[in-house]
Amino acid sequence: MSAKGLWTVEAMAAAMQARGEGPLPRTADGISIDSRTLEAGDAFFAITGGNRDGHDFVEAALKAGAGLAVVSKAKRATLPAGAPLLVVDDVLEALRNLARAARARLAGKAIAVTGSVGKTSTKEALRLVFSRQGKTHASAASYNNHWGVPLSLSRCPADADFAVFELGMNHAGEIGPLSRLVRPDIAIVTAIAPVHIEFFESIDGIADAKAEIFEGLVEDGIAILNRDNAQFNRLCDRALDARVSRVVSFGEEAGADAQLVKCMLQSETSTVQARIIGDDVTYKLGAPGKHLVMNSLAVLAAAKLAGADLALAALALTDLQPASGRGTRITLETAGEPALLIDESYNANPVSMAAAIALLGQAQTGPRGRRIAVLGDMLELGAQSAELHRGLAEPIADHGIDLVFCSGPEMRNLWEALPPGRRGGYASSSEALEPQILGAVSGGDAIMIKGSFGSKMTPIVKALQRKFAPRTAMDAAQG
Repeated sequence: MSAKGLWTVEAMAAAMQARGEGPLPRTADGISIDSRTLEAGDAFFAITGGNRDGHDFVEAALKAGAGLAVVSKAKRATLPAGAPLLVVDDVLEALRNLARAARARLAGKAIAVTGSVGKTSTKEALRLVFSRQGKTHASAASYNNHWGVPLSLSRCPADADFAVFELGMNHAGEIGPLSRLVRPDIAIVTAIAPVHIEFFESIDGIADAKAEIFEGLVEDGIAILNRDNAQFNRLCDRALDARVSRVVSFGEEAGADAQLVKCMLQSETSTVQARIIGDDVTYKLGAPGKHLVMNSLAVLAAAKLAGADLALAALALTDLQPASGRGTRITLETAGEPALLIDESYNANPVSMAAAIALLGQAQTGPRGRRIAVLGDMLELGAQSAELHRGLAEPIADHGIDLVFCSGPEMRNLWEALPPGRRGGYASSSEALEPQILGAVSGGDAIMIKGSFGSKMTPIVKALQRKFAPRTAMDAAQG
């Protein structure tokens, strides 16, 4: 993450209207908000959020090698005398001001991604594609909120050729300020789906909230939209309202500017034929799934529009791998033949859940292997929750899933909608379900685990990895 001489301290102080104290270094090599992971030479920002006040960790950050700390005037008296500090009125607003300065000095192209599903995987695909053709900066992890976006932008080197940012939201009014901060040259909306629908009156409201990404587009900015999505026309109208200079569409529908011609879905990969804004390309994705195929169209459209070589961009997608918890494939060493674990435990909503079920349906199994779905509650679905959980029974049947294990009160709705032959087990929590899963897995099975972050499905993934770890790994751990 660290880039030598990312900022001069003089430029930082000017951007943040900060007062310097103590023996300040000439430069800051990186920006950090976590004293546990910072690197030597970083500037530590003492942000206050949730139940933690970053000022409580300033001394630890400096001892860990931070070159300086950015702190608030109100907390200055609680900190050591003589410490290297930049003192500001508000630390988070100072980070935003630094982010604005980072965008102002960036000569390369800025690309922003939002959508109800597929934001992070699309951002990572853009990172992969652009990094093969120039100096590329991209948001770490899913840093897509009110502190994650300014943190990611403030870390952007001045000489980056391409910069990619993920913008997220739970409520209306959150994406607009982030977009105005990033001021993207290209804005991608992957899809609109009933995610966080609890906080909206309708899916139209979600579309309007995602359309806030258009507010920050530069004067000649381009919007890339999913033509297959039911909200496409509404998003086009919002883009027109925002005076977006050009809308580029992607999808399977006739008339899409980046159009899928044909694809072959395999258990480990996909082969794709597409026409990207007038150019025919054939390429392979290094990770499986129709949802990744569709979003790859937007990625290649963005690459072409940003001035990258389309052929090289398509070739780079051969090396695409799923992010942790978003389709990672893990081999489980059972007493018989190996089993396959597909870790989709990072988060869930109705669209991503259906995509993960389809992915499981493509997975190869052994001669006696079964396709097993382990599903936790999808959260923040409001009054539609019961119906949306029950609705998963259809893709489960369509994709030939053999057994389904459910945890949580919302997943009870799916459990009751399943035919008896598909019911693997139910428990009120993932913790209570875990022993059932550990006892059910056998050689040749393919197991997919998914649920919203709050449903805590990741511990089941870890438990399976511990129980079915390769013998050599177990021996090493015991030694």
